[in-house]
Amino acid sequence: MLRSTKIVATLGPASSDPVVLERMVRAGVDVVRLNFSHGTADDHLARATLVKEISRKTGRTVGIMCDLQGPKIRVGTFKDGKVTLARGQKFVLDATCELGDGERAGLDYKELPRDVAEGAVLLLDDGKIVLDVVAVRGDEVHTTVRHGGVLSNNKGINRQGGGLTAPALTPKDIEDIRTAARLSADFLAVSFPKSGADMYMARELLRACGGKAFLIAKIERAEAVAPGALNDIMNACDGIMVARGDLAVEVGDASVPALQKRMIRLARESNKLTITATQMMESMIASPVPTRAEVSDVANAVLDGTDAVMLSAESASGRYPVEAIEAMDRICVEAEQTQPVQLEREFLNRVFTRVDQSIAMAGLFTAFHLKVKCIATLTESGSTALWMSRLNCGVPIYALTAQTATRYRCALYRDVYPLMVKYVGHDREELLGEAEKVLVDNGVVKDGDIIVLTIGEPIGKSGGTNTMKIVRVGEHRKG
Repeated sequence: MLRSTKIVATLGPASSDPVVLERMVRAGVDVVRLNFSHGTADDHLARATLVKEISRKTGRTVGIMCDLQGPKIRVGTFKDGKVTLARGQKFVLDATCELGDGERAGLDYKELPRDVAEGAVLLLDDGKIVLDVVAVRGDEVHTTVRHGGVLSNNKGINRQGGGLTAPALTPKDIEDIRTAARLSADFLAVSFPKSGADMYMARELLRACGGKAFLIAKIERAEAVAPGALNDIMNACDGIMVARGDLAVEVGDASVPALQKRMIRLARESNKLTITATQMMESMIASPVPTRAEVSDVANAVLDGTDAVMLSAESASGRYPVEAIEAMDRICVEAEQTQPVQLEREFLNRVFTRVDQSIAMAGLFTAFHLKVKCIATLTESGSTALWMSRLNCGVPIYALTAQTATRYRCALYRDVYPLMVKYVGHDREELLGEAEKVLVDNGVVKDGDIIVLTIGEPIGKSGGTNTMKIVRVGEHRKG
């Protein structure tokens, strides 16, 4: 059975072996994530080359997403590699400290003393350690430990409620954008954006390097979900990642489920993509099977309407990367079978004024009521397929394109399956015949099946979809 929801898998030491990576692709990976927080540019270029080779070998369309590190808001290193903090003890975060000890820690982020004041709450190591700020003196942030524990080198720092001024794009990120362009990334994920301006800057830098990737905004700051900010970011990007780790630390873990649903709903209404991420199958780092809670978490993201679910450490450094993908695959398929199709109700809240969007919506409506075998959209940019995928009509959508970049971007769209088609001149009927042949050759349809086709004229022009046709496969050959 076709899986509508796509799977993103992070590459790392556990998934760099060509044999393992090929097994992962065959198990169902749709997009691989290259985490620029780790490794060198050469490492990422080599992995991207390997992914493309395996994609060609297996015949599967596997997109590549580069994920920028963003600002390093972390403590420095310790003399002994770690310290143990006890509840009630005094502890100093010192921007001038080289090596930390049991009384103080250095800072990678030197601006922290200017970003906090007495009364602020700092959360270290994903919230495992909580510090109350009691005073700021020059380059020193004096705190009292509210929740203690072991604090080791380079653990992250968040401020409860947000408010850290670190820019979303660092000098390292700017260099990494050049690397993403060099390896022809399909998606570029920007860490910690606070506004649409951060996304516009990333897009300008990427385009200046010749990159054409879709921009994914990682929503992980409290500021990003403030009133108006999320819409601003959404307008400036092509999709969002619900990055639940840092977001949960800043806004509180209990707030995240409702925020997840809100973000996915808003993204779909805005014709944007969504990836749901962080700890989806965390136990599978060390276990061959997920917990029941993880199964529910993945299934609920599917029912929310996410385009993709993502594996992080599970596939990058875990013991069972292939099994994690197989588990995600079966959970997604099962959840999708229970999802009701409510197309007509969803149409009531849609406004579309463009010809190509109108054709896309007409195609969905017709496919739903005629119960056709599939929708096939001949597309230059992938926009028609994207618009169609924002509403669930219960019919698979095949994006037929002559553009390689469009093919790989469509790998992330929910309900969309990309196939390459050759443009045979500028004759519409000839091109429709070629589209039908591609669908038959790939086992999608057979003679007698009814399909909905959309196409634009003049042929080959982006944004020109203006025709919908209902076709019974094989009829033109008989004629």
